[in-house]
Amino acid sequence: MELILSGMVGQSPCLGEVLRVLGKVAPTDSTVLVTGESGTGKELLVRALHANSRRAGKPFVPVNCGAIPRELLESELFGHEKGAFTSAVRTRQGRFELAEGGTIFLDEIGEMDLSLQVKILRALQEKEFERVGGDKTIKADVRIVAATNRDLEVEVETGRFREDLYYRLNVIPLHLPPLRERGMDILLLAAHFLGRFCRQKNRCIQTFSPEARDLILGYPWPGNVRELENFMERMSILCDHDVITPGDLPRKILDHAGVVLPPPAPEVVAAGFRWPTLADLADKSMGLKEFLDAMEEKLLIEALERASGVKNQAAELLGIKRTTLIEKLKKRNMGGE
Repeated sequence: MELILSGMVGQSPCLGEVLRVLGKVAPTDSTVLVTGESGTGKELLVRALHANSRRAGKPFVPVNCGAIPRELLESELFGHEKGAFTSAVRTRQGRFELAEGGTIFLDEIGEMDLSLQVKILRALQEKEFERVGGDKTIKADVRIVAATNRDLEVEVETGRFREDLYYRLNVIPLHLPPLRERGMDILLLAAHFLGRFCRQKNRCIQTFSPEARDLILGYPWPGNVRELENFMERMSILCDHDVITPGDLPRKILDHAGVVLPPPAPEVVAAGFRWPTLADLADKSMGLKEFLDAMEEKLLIEALERASGVKNQAAELLGIKRTTLIEKLKKRNMGGE
């Protein structure tokens, strides 16, 4: 049976091995621990695990254990009874109850307090729990899948993670490789993201020049797939042309490869016109503010001369309001009345 990949893209052997194991474990109820660096797509992998399981028609409930304040996480997971604490004005179901029959995904489980880890262990082993402030035992028919970007074996050694919970979670380990180890998947993902963003913006699909492709492949992608996706969105917005060249790529990529781009040629927008450059500032021994003030004064004088001193006409020539022109003239003691 063909796997439902839930948006995962790639053909590299290392990703293929992950998907091979996923195909075997998905139909079971075994607990899975997904590891990998931040941004590798751990949640997508867990969603694919759920989509290919016998629980696919039931809820998929993700919980980011690192994003919820520690004092609220227990209530978020297991719910609470009315009056359990000051703000508990009514009984509330937790994520375990909401996931009944389906899958609960405990993302960044390495951030969880030791005291709460005990209760997760019980939910795993006994398939039951109590709400905060309650004494009624509730059965939990859920599959627990956890993920972390921490090395839990190190966390166990340092006493920050329970050893018994680690081994209970780590029945089937799935490690997502970092993007830098996935070879040509980088270009597949780049084209996938770029195509998606271009379609969203109703513009022609952009492509990469051979030089740009080489630079993208050679970059280590410390932020992994998330970083690549963000860069491709930036390209779809900022690049006005259809072929992305090295000059369009983020500075980080160029710096990593040691690429020094030649300075851009002065931009000519009309015959005889040239945009000022830093060299012009240096030639006149001016700072930016001084230079801009001098340019503005020259344009004010020219506009007044062409308008024979009529301020309404001079303001129109400059594309500003008459009151703005008068303020600028006063500032320069050029006669603002």
